[in-house]
Amino acid sequence: MAAVRALVASRLAAASAFTSLSPGGRTPSQRAALHLSVPRPAARVALVLSGCGVYDGTEIHEASAILVHLSRGGAEVQIFAPDVPQMHVIDHTKGQPSEGESRNVLTESARIARGKITDLANLSAANHDAAIFPGGFGAAKNLLCCIAPVLAAKVLRGVEVTVGHEQEEGGKWPYAGTAEAIKALGAKHCVKEVVEAHVDQKNKVVTTPAFMCETALHYIHDGIGAMVRKVLELTGK
Repeated sequence: MAAVRALVASRLAAASAFTSLSPGGRTPSQRAALHLSVPRPAARVALVLSGCGVYDGTEIHEASAILVHLSRGGAEVQIFAPDVPQMHVIDHTKGQPSEGESRNVLTESARIARGKITDLANLSAANHDAAIFPGGFGAAKNLLCCIAPVLAAKVLRGVEVTVGHEQEEGGKWPYAGTAEAIKALGAKHCVKEVVEAHVDQKNKVVTTPAFMCETALHYIHDGIGAMVRKVLELTGK
């Protein structure tokens, strides 16, 4: 079970315009600006992980796809995870708990981050334009006891999110029942295809179904790309 959620901070931008042009097509001030202009700042995005592996942590394909699309979009990324024990450890070859084994969420998440990771306790909203939460059962087990879009539904009453379709449709959407859980929390569920993302403009929350759908990996990758593009658009950077 997995889906991706992003929260975006509001930002203000101001721009000035010139109406009087020199014979060369630009005013002297505009020509000087071509040489003195400051590079546009990159969007600052926090990526919050919950371990390493779909059954007890972050869905690795989702996290990787997010990082690829953020890189392509020129974002400045900082990766976080809570420094706490995992709820339990799952043997991914069997789908069963590994008895007597214990792992740390921050330590496991560092595998995805290639060691460049920060304790979630140090995340400050003031330092980031957006935060993205990949799916995976770790989001339910090691963060706030719910999958990523449901996390938004619990925190922001009336928020609009998507986990894809609301019917299983012969097994294509095996977690379709999650939509009813979202509605029960007072949120609005919006039906979307796996390659799409839904934007709640009011709350600045962006979601995409990802592995809530049983489909080819590249479709999930495309949906995550749509989500990341919408997030970066909302930051205005």
